[in-house]
Amino acid sequence: MTSDQKDTRSKNRSRQPKSAEFRKFMGDNWGPRPTGGYERTEAAPFAQQRRVKLGEQFRGVRLVVPAGALVTRNNDNDYRFRPHSAFSHLTGLGTDRQPNAVLVLNPVREGEIGEAEGTHTATIYFRPRASRKSEEFYSDSRYGELWVGVRPSLEEFERMSGIHCEHLDTLPDVLAKDAGQVQIAMIATSDAEVTALVNEVRAGAGIDAESAKTLDDKLEEATSELRLRKDAWEIDQMRRAVAATKEGFEQAIRSFPRATRHFRGERVIEGAFGARAREVGNGLGYDTIAASGEHAATLHWIENDGEVRDGDLILIDAGVELDSLYTADITRTLPVNGHFTEIQRRVYEAVLDAADAAFARANEPDCIFSDVHDAAMEVIAKRLDEWGILPVSWEKSLEPEGQYHRRWMVHGTSHHLGIDVHDCAQARQEMYSGARLEPGMVFTIEPGLYFRKDDLAVPEEYRGISVRIEDDILVGPDGKCERISAGIPRTADEVEAWVQSLLQ
Repeated sequence: MTSDQKDTRSKNRSRQPKSAEFRKFMGDNWGPRPTGGYERTEAAPFAQQRRVKLGEQFRGVRLVVPAGALVTRNNDNDYRFRPHSAFSHLTGLGTDRQPNAVLVLNPVREGEIGEAEGTHTATIYFRPRASRKSEEFYSDSRYGELWVGVRPSLEEFERMSGIHCEHLDTLPDVLAKDAGQVQIAMIATSDAEVTALVNEVRAGAGIDAESAKTLDDKLEEATSELRLRKDAWEIDQMRRAVAATKEGFEQAIRSFPRATRHFRGERVIEGAFGARAREVGNGLGYDTIAASGEHAATLHWIENDGEVRDGDLILIDAGVELDSLYTADITRTLPVNGHFTEIQRRVYEAVLDAADAAFARANEPDCIFSDVHDAAMEVIAKRLDEWGILPVSWEKSLEPEGQYHRRWMVHGTSHHLGIDVHDCAQARQEMYSGARLEPGMVFTIEPGLYFRKDDLAVPEEYRGISVRIEDDILVGPDGKCERISAGIPRTADEVEAWVQSLLQ
């Protein structure tokens, strides 16, 4: 169903009068709209610097970065809108400001100055609010002011973003201008209508589809790599996201007693964290994992429909996404009653030792990103060998053709973090896992051990126990790493004291 068809059916059900008299009545006798709420964002000057850096890599190329479109959840209900991360990063705009908006960076011709930011001029094309005299004002359930609230005017959006703004209706002509002489690169994955429009312009100009896709891929790669090193504003946002996430964890822990009495206790805990995330931020950075007991052995357990039992460990992997869209990513494995058993503590401390070894390696000179994982794996393999679980020695297991220890930790130890929970994912391998750690990088360290209840390869006492510990790490100006999540208890003794204090 097209958006026009959906809009028509919605209007049919609302049974709104079509007369000119009714439209006039709906548009008359309104007071002035509030004028506040569109102040220049703190991120605006940082976003401008990012656009300049990106433009330098694409001299003479028109860059098209859509925010993305609304996505239908069911019938005429949309999912909550979240702009594409590249759009948000390059404009400094977060939350759900403008579905369908498009950032265009037009290359500056030689001799032109105007409003150029380095090699390009920036313009945001979006759908500003309609007049109260229009039918859209009261009848459009997707964009109408009476349905979804007041959208900004062109002037207000320009004031807030610091970027020149134009009506979305003018975008096709802008893209078609000089199409035969100017290459176009776009983020092709966020807005199907904009992608189709750009491809139509390219086809009309005789541009080869394969070479165009290559350029699009290069832009997606470049916007991802642009986020590998965070600026000062981004680092501040990451610290705030971690602080908010700690609040969410504490709300979750306070819900443990109710969770143990509920047939879906995991969802009680998930809900407690989610409520805090919505109160202090835009929401969740990703679906919360609240995995109690044997569910913690399923790495991406988001069903969260199980019981929470006294004596269990519960693995909570959660992060608050701020209004800026920057998110934390924290995992803590917590004893539901505030006390580890001997065997639970043994597994927990093995994972903690692996996390500490990874952090120590990250602080060594010339550390490669993949070295962090290797340091954690050495500890994991040694502990499994000590417990008699490995079928070979830990040294043999660490060899490339061995890797037996990976049965109990199949995931990687680290990923970049920022405006996406798995940030910079389109970056080249040599810029990501093969790169040296550099100031401004933010990443996770998250080793784990996962012993499924039905795993006959481990002694019975370990079965059903799973632990992951995840912290968020910043590489400082001097190259030294900092756990920006250090304020969230992580040693076994600290965790017990933390849980006990919140259960009182």
